[in-house]
Amino acid sequence: MRELYSTTRQTRKRADAATAAWEAALPATWHDPPVWFHGDVAAGNLLVEGGRLSAVIDFGTSGVGDPSCDLAIAWTLFDGESREAFRAALGPDDVTWARSRGWVLWKALITLAGHIDTNPLEAARARRVID
Repeated sequence: MRELYSTTRQTRKRADAATAAWEAALPATWHDPPVWFHGDVAAGNLLVEGGRLSAVIDFGTSGVGDPSCDLAIAWTLFDGESREAFRAALGPDDVTWARSRGWVLWKALITLAGHIDTNPLEAARARRVID
C-alpha cells in the first residue's frame, strides 16, 4: 500500500508540474514580428565536427513566425545544469521560454498517448520530456 501511495503522490506531483508549465505557456503569446525558425532543432539534425556544431540539417518544418519552437531541444536533449547553460547562452525572455516549454509539452503528451502501449522507448522519451 505504501508503494502505491508513493507512486500516486509522484504521479500527482508530475501532473501538477506539467499543468503549471502548460498554464504558464497559454498566456505567453508572441507579439513581435515574425522571424524565420527551423522548426525541428533536434539532436539528430545537428552535425558536430571537432566537438563543435558544424551544421543544422532538415529544414522540412521551417517557417516564419514564433521562434520559440526552436528552443524545444532544451527539454529533449538537455536537463539540469546543461539546460540552464543552454538558456543562459541564448538568453530568451521568460515568455519565450514558457511558450517553448508549452510547445514541447504538447508534443511530448501527444507522443506519449500514441506510443504508451506500442513503443516503450518512445513513451519513455516522452515521459522524460514531460518530467
